[in-house]
Amino acid sequence: MIDFQQNSPLPLLQSLGFWKADEQIIRTSVPGESNMNLVLRIQTNQGSYILKQAKSYVRKYPQIPAPISRIEIEYQFLKQLNHNPFLASLSPKVLQYDAPNHIMLLEDLGEGSDFLSLYGGQQQLKSAEIQHLMDYLMHLHQLEIKNFPETGDMRLLNHEHIFNFPFLEENGFDLDSIQPGLQEASLPYKTDSVLKQRIQALGNRYLADGKVLMHGDFYPGSWLQVSSGIKIIDPEFGGLGDAEFDLGVFLAHLELSEQEEGLCAQVQKHYSLAVDWTLVQHYRGVEILRRLIGIAQLPVSLSLDAKKTLLARARTYLIS
Repeated sequence: MIDFQQNSPLPLLQSLGFWKADEQIIRTSVPGESNMNLVLRIQTNQGSYILKQAKSYVRKYPQIPAPISRIEIEYQFLKQLNHNPFLASLSPKVLQYDAPNHIMLLEDLGEGSDFLSLYGGQQQLKSAEIQHLMDYLMHLHQLEIKNFPETGDMRLLNHEHIFNFPFLEENGFDLDSIQPGLQEASLPYKTDSVLKQRIQALGNRYLADGKVLMHGDFYPGSWLQVSSGIKIIDPEFGGLGDAEFDLGVFLAHLELSEQEEGLCAQVQKHYSLAVDWTLVQHYRGVEILRRLIGIAQLPVSLSLDAKKTLLARARTYLIS
Protein backbone atom coordinates (compact mmCIF):
# COMPACT_ATOMS: atom_id res chain seq x y z
CA MET A 1 0.00 0.00 0.00
CA ILE A 2 1.27 3.47 -0.92
CA ASP A 3 0.97 5.58 2.23
CA PHE A 4 0.17 9.12 1.10
CA GLN A 5 0.54 12.15 3.38
CA GLN A 6 -0.49 15.80 3.11
CA ASN A 7 3.03 16.65 1.92
CA SER A 8 3.54 13.70 -0.42
CA PRO A 9 5.70 14.64 -3.43
CA LEU A 10 3.85 15.27 -6.67
CA PRO A 11 5.70 12.49 -8.59
CA LEU A 12 4.38 9.94 -6.09
CA LEU A 13 0.81 11.13 -6.65
CA GLN A 14 1.43 11.23 -10.39
CA SER A 15 2.35 7.52 -10.23
CA LEU A 16 -1.27 6.61 -9.51
CA GLY A 17 -2.98 5.26 -12.60
CA PHE A 18 -5.79 7.81 -12.41
CA TRP A 19 -4.59 10.40 -14.89
CA LYS A 20 -4.86 10.85 -18.63
CA ALA A 21 -1.66 10.46 -20.65
CA ASP A 22 -1.14 14.21 -20.98
CA GLU A 23 -2.44 15.13 -17.51
CA GLN A 24 0.06 16.57 -15.03
CA ILE A 25 -0.43 17.37 -11.34
CA ILE A 26 0.30 21.04 -10.67
CA ARG A 27 -0.35 21.37 -6.94
CA THR A 28 -2.10 19.84 -3.93
CA SER A 29 -3.85 21.41 -0.96
CA VAL A 30 -5.96 20.36 2.00
CA PRO A 31 -9.63 21.23 1.33
CA GLY A 32 -10.74 21.18 4.95
CA GLU A 33 -10.52 19.45 8.31
CA SER A 34 -10.98 15.68 8.00
CA ASN A 35 -11.49 13.58 11.11
CA MET A 36 -11.21 10.08 9.65
CA ASN A 37 -9.16 10.07 6.45
CA LEU A 38 -6.40 11.75 4.49
CA VAL A 39 -8.11 14.17 2.09
CA LEU A 40 -6.28 16.15 -0.60
CA ARG A 41 -7.41 18.49 -3.35
CA ILE A 42 -5.35 17.68 -6.43
CA GLN A 43 -5.16 20.21 -9.23
CA THR A 44 -3.88 19.15 -12.63
CA ASN A 45 -3.55 20.92 -15.95
CA GLN A 46 -6.97 19.48 -16.82
CA GLY A 47 -9.06 19.71 -13.67
CA SER A 48 -9.42 19.55 -9.91
CA TYR A 49 -10.18 16.41 -7.89
CA ILE A 50 -10.49 15.20 -4.31
CA LEU A 51 -8.31 12.25 -3.27
CA LYS A 52 -9.33 10.34 -0.18
CA GLN A 53 -7.28 7.59 1.45
CA ALA A 54 -8.21 5.50 4.48
CA LYS A 55 -5.54 4.55 7.01
CA SER A 56 -5.59 1.91 9.73
CA TYR A 57 -6.27 4.64 12.30
CA VAL A 58 -8.41 7.75 12.79
CA ARG A 59 -6.58 10.70 11.24
CA LYS A 60 -7.59 13.14 14.00
CA TYR A 61 -6.81 10.63 16.76
CA PRO A 62 -3.95 8.41 15.48
CA GLN A 63 -4.01 6.43 18.74
CA ILE A 64 -7.46 5.07 17.80
CA PRO A 65 -7.36 2.13 15.35
CA ALA A 66 -10.00 2.20 12.60
CA PRO A 67 -11.01 -0.35 9.96
CA ILE A 68 -9.28 0.47 6.70
CA SER A 69 -12.24 -1.10 4.89
CA ARG A 70 -14.24 2.08 5.52
CA ILE A 71 -13.17 3.45 2.14
CA GLU A 72 -14.97 0.54 0.45
CA ILE A 73 -18.10 1.29 2.49
CA GLU A 74 -18.03 4.90 1.30
CA TYR A 75 -17.37 3.79 -2.27
CA GLN A 76 -20.30 1.36 -2.25
CA PHE A 77 -22.54 3.92 -0.51
CA LEU A 78 -21.87 6.51 -3.21
CA LYS A 79 -22.45 3.90 -5.93
CA GLN A 80 -25.88 3.14 -4.45
CA LEU A 81 -26.82 6.81 -4.77
CA ASN A 82 -26.44 6.60 -8.53
CA HIS A 83 -29.81 4.82 -8.58
CA ASN A 84 -31.50 8.02 -7.41
CA PRO A 85 -30.86 11.22 -9.44
CA PHE A 86 -31.72 13.49 -6.50
CA LEU A 87 -29.25 11.79 -4.16
CA ALA A 88 -26.60 11.63 -6.88
CA SER A 89 -26.94 15.38 -7.42
CA LEU A 90 -26.15 16.04 -3.74
CA SER A 91 -23.08 13.81 -3.53
CA PRO A 92 -19.61 13.76 -5.08
CA LYS A 93 -19.18 11.40 -8.04
CA VAL A 94 -16.62 8.62 -7.72
CA LEU A 95 -14.14 8.98 -10.58
CA GLN A 96 -11.62 6.29 -9.65
CA TYR A 97 -11.30 3.60 -6.99
CA ASP A 98 -8.03 1.89 -6.03
CA ALA A 99 -8.91 -0.93 -3.63
CA PRO A 100 -5.32 -2.13 -2.86
CA ASN A 101 -4.29 1.38 -1.81
CA HIS A 102 -7.65 2.20 -0.16
CA ILE A 103 -8.05 5.34 -2.27
CA MET A 104 -10.95 7.06 -3.99
CA LEU A 105 -10.70 9.89 -6.46
CA LEU A 106 -13.81 12.04 -6.22
CA GLU A 107 -15.37 14.89 -8.09
CA ASP A 108 -14.30 18.23 -6.62
CA LEU A 109 -17.51 19.96 -5.55
CA GLY A 110 -15.67 23.28 -5.44
CA GLU A 111 -14.75 25.68 -2.68
CA GLY A 112 -17.16 25.42 0.20
CA SER A 113 -17.52 25.14 3.94
CA ASP A 114 -19.16 22.71 6.28
CA PHE A 115 -21.71 23.76 8.88
CA LEU A 116 -19.50 23.42 11.98
CA SER A 117 -19.84 27.18 12.49
CA LEU A 118 -23.38 26.45 13.73
CA TYR A 119 -21.89 25.41 17.06
CA GLY A 120 -20.89 29.00 17.71
CA GLY A 121 -24.50 29.66 18.68
CA GLN A 122 -24.82 32.69 16.41
CA GLN A 123 -26.10 31.04 13.22
CA GLN A 124 -29.52 29.57 12.55
CA LEU A 125 -30.45 27.08 9.87
CA LYS A 126 -33.17 28.21 7.51
CA SER A 127 -36.43 26.32 7.18
CA ALA A 128 -35.62 25.60 3.53
CA GLU A 129 -32.29 24.05 4.59
CA ILE A 130 -34.06 21.77 7.08
CA GLN A 131 -36.44 20.67 4.33
CA HIS A 132 -33.54 20.07 1.93
CA LEU A 133 -31.70 17.91 4.48
CA MET A 134 -34.87 15.94 5.26
CA ASP A 135 -35.48 15.41 1.55
CA TYR A 136 -32.03 13.84 1.36
CA LEU A 137 -32.77 11.48 4.25
CA MET A 138 -36.17 10.48 2.89
CA HIS A 139 -34.73 9.64 -0.52
CA LEU A 140 -31.84 7.78 1.12
CA HIS A 141 -34.05 5.78 3.46
CA GLN A 142 -36.26 4.65 0.57
CA LEU A 143 -33.46 3.25 -1.60
CA GLU A 144 -33.72 -0.44 -2.42
CA ILE A 145 -30.35 -1.84 -1.42
CA LYS A 146 -28.77 -5.04 -2.66
CA ASN A 147 -25.37 -6.51 -1.82
CA PHE A 148 -24.14 -3.74 0.48
CA PRO A 149 -20.76 -4.65 2.02
CA GLU A 150 -20.37 -5.84 5.59
CA THR A 151 -20.05 -2.87 7.94
CA GLY A 152 -19.62 -4.68 11.24
CA ASP A 153 -16.11 -3.38 12.01
CA MET A 154 -17.07 0.25 11.42
CA ARG A 155 -20.28 -0.25 13.37
CA LEU A 156 -18.25 -1.62 16.29
CA LEU A 157 -15.93 1.41 16.20
CA ASN A 158 -18.86 3.82 16.23
CA HIS A 159 -20.64 1.77 18.89
CA GLU A 160 -17.64 2.04 21.20
CA HIS A 161 -17.56 5.83 21.02
CA ILE A 162 -21.33 6.36 21.16
CA PHE A 163 -22.66 3.72 23.54
CA ASN A 164 -19.72 2.61 25.69
CA PHE A 165 -16.65 4.82 26.16
CA PRO A 166 -18.46 8.02 27.25
CA PHE A 167 -20.20 6.14 30.08
CA LEU A 168 -17.17 4.44 31.61
CA GLU A 169 -16.41 5.93 35.03
CA GLU A 170 -12.66 5.64 34.39
CA ASN A 171 -11.87 5.94 30.71
CA GLY A 172 -8.70 8.06 30.90
CA PHE A 173 -10.28 11.06 29.19
CA ASP A 174 -10.17 14.16 31.42
CA LEU A 175 -13.26 16.18 30.63
CA ASP A 176 -11.92 19.06 32.72
CA SER A 177 -9.34 19.57 29.97
CA ILE A 178 -12.31 20.46 27.77
CA GLN A 179 -14.08 22.62 30.33
CA PRO A 180 -13.42 22.90 34.08
CA GLY A 181 -16.20 21.19 36.01
CA LEU A 182 -17.34 18.96 33.14
CA GLN A 183 -15.80 15.82 34.67
CA GLU A 184 -17.92 16.18 37.81
CA ALA A 185 -20.98 17.07 35.74
CA SER A 186 -20.57 13.82 33.79
CA LEU A 187 -20.50 11.51 36.81
CA PRO A 188 -24.28 11.20 37.31
CA TYR A 189 -24.56 9.81 33.77
CA LYS A 190 -21.63 7.42 34.19
CA THR A 191 -23.07 5.96 37.39
CA ASP A 192 -26.77 5.84 36.45
CA SER A 193 -27.50 2.10 36.12
CA VAL A 194 -30.98 2.63 34.64
CA LEU A 195 -29.64 5.00 31.99
CA LYS A 196 -26.71 2.72 31.16
CA GLN A 197 -29.00 -0.29 30.74
CA ARG A 198 -31.14 1.68 28.30
CA ILE A 199 -28.05 2.81 26.39
CA GLN A 200 -26.71 -0.75 26.28
CA ALA A 201 -29.99 -2.02 24.81
CA LEU A 202 -29.98 0.81 22.27
CA GLY A 203 -26.38 0.00 21.38
CA ASN A 204 -27.27 -3.63 20.77
CA ARG A 205 -30.01 -2.51 18.42
CA TYR A 206 -27.54 -0.24 16.60
CA LEU A 207 -25.21 -3.20 16.02
CA ALA A 208 -27.98 -5.32 14.49
CA ASP A 209 -28.54 -5.35 10.75
CA GLY A 210 -31.37 -3.21 9.43
CA LYS A 211 -33.12 -2.70 6.12
CA VAL A 212 -32.64 1.04 5.61
CA LEU A 213 -29.48 2.63 4.22
CA MET A 214 -28.42 5.20 6.79
CA HIS A 215 -25.76 7.86 6.36
CA GLY A 216 -24.45 7.08 9.83
CA ASP A 217 -22.93 10.49 10.64
CA PHE A 218 -25.56 13.01 9.59
CA TYR A 219 -24.31 16.08 11.44
CA PRO A 220 -23.10 19.57 10.40
CA GLY A 221 -19.59 18.35 9.59
CA SER A 222 -21.06 16.17 6.82
CA TRP A 223 -23.02 18.98 5.15
CA LEU A 224 -21.05 21.05 2.67
CA GLN A 225 -22.23 24.44 1.43
CA VAL A 226 -20.98 25.12 -2.09
CA SER A 227 -22.09 27.56 -4.77
CA SER A 228 -24.69 25.12 -6.12
CA GLY A 229 -26.25 24.38 -2.72
CA ILE A 230 -25.84 21.93 0.15
CA LYS A 231 -24.03 18.67 -0.59
CA ILE A 232 -23.73 15.64 1.69
CA ILE A 233 -20.31 14.04 2.22
CA ASP A 234 -18.40 11.50 4.35
CA PRO A 235 -20.73 8.47 4.57
CA GLU A 236 -18.02 6.07 5.80
CA PHE A 237 -20.24 5.14 8.77
CA GLY A 238 -23.07 4.30 6.38
CA GLY A 239 -24.76 0.93 6.34
CA LEU A 240 -28.04 -0.89 6.78
CA GLY A 241 -29.68 0.09 10.04
CA ASP A 242 -32.35 2.33 11.55
CA ALA A 243 -33.65 5.42 9.80
CA GLU A 244 -34.27 6.63 13.35
CA PHE A 245 -30.51 6.79 13.96
CA ASP A 246 -29.96 9.43 11.26
CA LEU A 247 -32.94 11.44 12.50
CA GLY A 248 -31.86 11.24 16.14
CA VAL A 249 -28.33 12.41 15.30
CA PHE A 250 -29.74 15.28 13.24
CA LEU A 251 -32.05 16.45 16.04
CA ALA A 252 -29.27 16.13 18.63
CA HIS A 253 -27.05 18.49 16.66
CA LEU A 254 -29.83 21.03 16.27
CA GLU A 255 -29.83 21.23 20.07
CA LEU A 256 -26.06 21.13 20.43
CA SER A 257 -25.81 24.07 18.03
CA GLU A 258 -28.54 26.02 19.86
CA GLN A 259 -30.98 26.09 16.98
CA GLU A 260 -34.44 27.52 17.53
CA GLU A 261 -36.85 25.01 19.04
CA GLY A 262 -39.23 25.46 16.13
CA LEU A 263 -36.68 23.98 13.74
CA CYS A 264 -36.79 20.68 15.62
CA ALA A 265 -40.55 20.55 15.12
CA GLN A 266 -40.03 21.08 11.39
CA VAL A 267 -38.02 17.86 11.15
CA GLN A 268 -41.10 15.76 11.88
CA LYS A 269 -43.13 17.91 9.52
CA HIS A 270 -40.74 17.48 6.58
CA TYR A 271 -39.78 13.85 7.20
CA SER A 272 -43.02 12.11 6.23
CA LEU A 273 -41.93 8.45 6.20
CA ALA A 274 -43.21 6.13 8.93
CA VAL A 275 -40.66 5.86 11.74
CA ASP A 276 -40.69 5.23 15.49
CA TRP A 277 -40.32 8.73 16.93
CA THR A 278 -39.72 7.34 20.42
CA LEU A 279 -36.70 5.49 19.05
CA VAL A 280 -35.61 8.72 17.34
CA GLN A 281 -35.65 10.40 20.76
CA HIS A 282 -33.54 7.62 22.25
CA TYR A 283 -30.86 8.02 19.58
CA ARG A 284 -31.12 11.79 20.01
CA GLY A 285 -30.44 11.50 23.71
CA VAL A 286 -27.40 9.24 23.45
CA GLU A 287 -25.88 11.41 20.70
CA ILE A 288 -26.15 14.52 22.91
CA LEU A 289 -24.63 12.69 25.86
CA ARG A 290 -21.71 11.24 23.94
CA ARG A 291 -20.90 14.57 22.27
CA LEU A 292 -20.77 16.33 25.64
CA ILE A 293 -19.00 13.71 27.77
CA GLY A 294 -17.25 11.52 25.18
CA ILE A 295 -14.06 11.92 23.19
CA ALA A 296 -15.78 13.14 19.99
CA GLN A 297 -16.02 16.72 21.18
CA LEU A 298 -17.50 19.56 19.14
CA PRO A 299 -16.57 23.27 18.99
CA VAL A 300 -19.66 24.21 21.00
CA SER A 301 -19.94 27.54 22.76
CA LEU A 302 -22.09 26.19 25.61
CA SER A 303 -21.43 27.22 29.19
CA LEU A 304 -21.04 24.51 31.83
CA ASP A 305 -24.54 25.27 33.13
CA ALA A 306 -25.96 24.98 29.63
CA LYS A 307 -24.25 21.62 29.20
CA LYS A 308 -25.67 20.41 32.51
CA THR A 309 -29.16 21.40 31.36
CA LEU A 310 -28.68 19.66 28.03
CA LEU A 311 -27.28 16.51 29.66
CA ALA A 312 -30.32 16.29 31.93
CA ARG A 313 -32.66 16.79 28.96
CA ALA A 314 -30.84 14.11 26.98
CA ARG A 315 -31.47 11.66 29.82
CA THR A 316 -35.20 12.32 29.61
CA TYR A 317 -35.11 11.45 25.90
CA LEU A 318 -33.80 8.01 26.88
CA ILE A 319 -35.78 7.48 30.08
CA SER A 320 -39.35 8.45 29.30
